Amino acid sequence: MSLYTYEALPVAEWFRRNKELAGFHNPTRALYQTIRELTENSLDATETYGILPTVYLRVKIEDEQKSWVSVYAEDNGIGIPGDEIPNVFGRVFYSSKYRIKQHRGVFGLGLKMVVLYAQSTTNKPVYVRSATVKSDKIYEYQIMIDTNKNSPIILDRREYPNRQKWHGTAVKVYLEGNWLGAKKRIEEYIKRTAIIAPYAEIVFKGPDLELWLKRRTTKLPPAPKEGLPHPKSVDVDTLKQMIQASRGMTLLEFLTENFDAVGEGTAKAFLEWAGFNPNAKVAGLTPEELVRLVEKMKQYEGWRRPRADWLSPVGAELLEIGAKAILGAEAVFAVTRRPESYGGHPFIVEAAVAWGGQIPPSDKPILLRYANKIPLLYDEGADVARKVVDEFHWDNYKVKFPAPLAVIIHVCSTKIPYASAGKEAIAEVPEIEKEMRLALRDAAKKLRLYLSRKEREQELLNKYISLAKYVDEVAHNFSIITGVDKGRLVDSLYKLIEKKLGVTVEDVIKHATAVTAQAEELAAPQ
Repeated sequence: MSLYTYEALPVAEWFRRNKELAGFHNPTRALYQTIRELTENSLDATETYGILPTVYLRVKIEDEQKSWVSVYAEDNGIGIPGDEIPNVFGRVFYSSKYRIKQHRGVFGLGLKMVVLYAQSTTNKPVYVRSATVKSDKIYEYQIMIDTNKNSPIILDRREYPNRQKWHGTAVKVYLEGNWLGAKKRIEEYIKRTAIIAPYAEIVFKGPDLELWLKRRTTKLPPAPKEGLPHPKSVDVDTLKQMIQASRGMTLLEFLTENFDAVGEGTAKAFLEWAGFNPNAKVAGLTPEELVRLVEKMKQYEGWRRPRADWLSPVGAELLEIGAKAILGAEAVFAVTRRPESYGGHPFIVEAAVAWGGQIPPSDKPILLRYANKIPLLYDEGADVARKVVDEFHWDNYKVKFPAPLAVIIHVCSTKIPYASAGKEAIAEVPEIEKEMRLALRDAAKKLRLYLSRKEREQELLNKYISLAKYVDEVAHNFSIITGVDKGRLVDSLYKLIEKKLGVTVEDVIKHATAVTAQAEELAAPQ
């Protein structure tokens, strides 16, 4: 008789037991993670389909002694077909995100983790209400997940006429959560989301916190397209799965039909270089040949660069709008770099520097990090962006610390190289690090021009003030000598100074008012 008992662990049960991997470490982090997952699903269900997002979020304390809270989220997105709702919320690894293109989330796992964590702490189902854009019915469900079978348990199902033509999705979950512990992170997350998505209207209501972040623009970033994998991005297991769906194809046909930017000429050149017969059946490749094929695909330098059609950068204009509105910056300068790739995965780096205004002076730049439009609030020290910002030679760009400076760095890719399972920091991939430095340099150049112009303006204002101090006395003496009215002489002298320096008295008054307002703001109690 065996001393050991073996059994398979169902995938849903595995994730329930290892919820820390998805960010559900404790009641504080779980509440923050729930808000994050529901918000990101709402944004993906709207902007990707050309809908200006309106997202409503609410946190309510249900049982203070048990630390039970409810989280409600509602959006105006495309909605979910009624018969798909149970699988979307009740089956792990069931998603509309299994395509090669940029997504906020990965495989829709976060939403299921919310449901799993909620039912494991309160034993309550998730409530879902949804209607698609053209649906004449609204569907309501109460769902739990059978972790042994990885399948939905439908506790209640209703449908009724959609007379108001509403579309979108509303979700309510009950979970163990620490509101006081999560409050600051949730507030910061929502504000940072509004920076990267200024086209969204986000309303949040909590026990002692209310936020209404209005839509600042009606311009949306381009939606990512669905594409094919790049030859350098696949591994052996991925290749085997692709071959199973391509039985009967020759190697030449397999490459041209299953990979991005691989035409017949490119495929023939590669196969000749790699030593493969173009007419060999792909299903007949031996395990050793599969390994060699993958190795050769990664080594070959004749592939075209991965296309960036699968990506959706925010764009410099929207970054500047969002940063000015939420950070209250005096000036913002943003850049979007050209597409690059690492390991066959396309990526784009965007950077913005925000200066002055309501940004408090600090000994080093305030860093706001984003990956696929998701704010990254944890593990900043492990992120390559922190390294890039700290090593940057700010003194070359007229920045002297302490300075009112914030830096925004956004990486969008079909595969973000996270530094850990927590997905809160981007790893030190050389290609991405290089692009971060170049993006930051390009944005900082614009800041340097702005600060140089401000220095010049300050010099002229100082000269104006210095000369203006003597206007009254000089006019008085000239009036005595010439008999000309003193007032006329004063006006003439001021005009002479303005013509010489290109600065008017209105400029001086405006500058003095701004300096006074800034001083009063810094002196005000926090």
